Amino acid sequence: MSASIARMRRAAVESVSGLPRQFWWLWTSTLINRLGAFVATFLALYLTVERGFSASYAGLVGALYGLGGVISSIGAGVLTDRLGRRPTMLIAQLSTAASVALLGFMEHPVAIAAVACLVGMATNASRPAVQAMMADIVAPEDRVRAFSLNYWAINLGFAISSTAAGLIAEHGYLALFLGESALVLACALVVFWKLPESRPEAMGPKDGTQDAAASAPAAVSMLTVLRDGRFMTVVGLNLLLALLFQQAYVSMPVSMGQDGFSSSDFGLVIAVNGVLIVLLQIPVTRFIEHRSPAMLLIGSALLAGYGFGLTALAGSVAMYAVAVAVWTLGEIINSPTQMGLVVQLSPVHGRGRYQGMYALSWSVASLTAPLLGGAVIDHYGADALWAGCAVVGTVAAVGYGLLLRNVPRHAGAGAGAASSDTVAASDTVAASDTVAASKPEGSRSREAGPASAPTEPVA
Repeated sequence: MSASIARMRRAAVESVSGLPRQFWWLWTSTLINRLGAFVATFLALYLTVERGFSASYAGLVGALYGLGGVISSIGAGVLTDRLGRRPTMLIAQLSTAASVALLGFMEHPVAIAAVACLVGMATNASRPAVQAMMADIVAPEDRVRAFSLNYWAINLGFAISSTAAGLIAEHGYLALFLGESALVLACALVVFWKLPESRPEAMGPKDGTQDAAASAPAAVSMLTVLRDGRFMTVVGLNLLLALLFQQAYVSMPVSMGQDGFSSSDFGLVIAVNGVLIVLLQIPVTRFIEHRSPAMLLIGSALLAGYGFGLTALAGSVAMYAVAVAVWTLGEIINSPTQMGLVVQLSPVHGRGRYQGMYALSWSVASLTAPLLGGAVIDHYGADALWAGCAVVGTVAAVGYGLLLRNVPRHAGAGAGAASSDTVAASDTVAASDTVAASKPEGSRSREAGPASAPTEPVA
């Protein structure tokens, strides 16, 4: 028993040690933000149960929320590279706090829809900056672990907020809107006081000589990203999975409401997702980090698809929870593997744009999933939707198998490369992430990490 406890303690220490202080402040801001993530989770129930709107209208509002994210994804990615990670995050968080509070006071259906679009735009705008800053400040060999820890914080906050919000909603939804606004403001304060800018500067001499021009990294534009076929295939496959995961926050609550379940029931069911990620994300990541990303991504797609497919058989809170547990395991496996692959394929000086395009896949899913889910439920019933989810998961699994089968084990990485085609996407891409798209890395180097951000274990 003592040996097992010692091994668990050693594993826990290894999971959190060796990361820079700046990462832990970014992690803290993420946790605070997600502790207040009430509105997006309960918006569909608020509209259908509290306000009496139809599932189609709830789907329309959810789609407009996603449209806001589509609009902001590309712009936020460009701002992340040009203006910087920190200013982009602050603009996004202050805008989110204001728009979420405003949404709580809207009464007219058109006003609700319009403000929901603004909320989606503001909420999604910080994603490219957060992911780019994390890649900037964490050593390549630690990134999968860092992404897992950050995802763990997201779901720790989500598990707490979803359970609490379900109970709070029983006494009035306005408190949810104002509570989220307050916590997003607290997140912005952490960013303002504790997170210095991490954007990499152009490398090489700055004396205006020919050597300076030759050593500068090649320009990365959105056209560069769109021409990167390998990366865009990853974005497309992630879109399919995002379409599945979005059903948990739009179609599943609507389906549960139609079956007579309450907001508290939905809060308990969806909290299973956050609780399992909190319990399993770090140990599962330690187990999978040196395994083939091809098999991991294929398996995660199948678990996601058939997990949502099981929802068709759910007639009780317990059965809904079982279905959530299955697709949550797929999410746990997919998240660090996919994020490691995205960073691996992104040039250093184009990380904001690449992360913006990746975030766009989630935004497009937020736009289209509510429309599809609401329409299918209204016209064909919820069971048809859940069967379709199983098909989508299968298609994504096949796509990952074909993509990673054709990815070469080694590829040259020229200095200043603007396209991710110069980067090897080997079978250990998600685990080691040791190749930067624009320059070679030292074994413990931190790309453009500030000198004042020492490496230390979490306090």
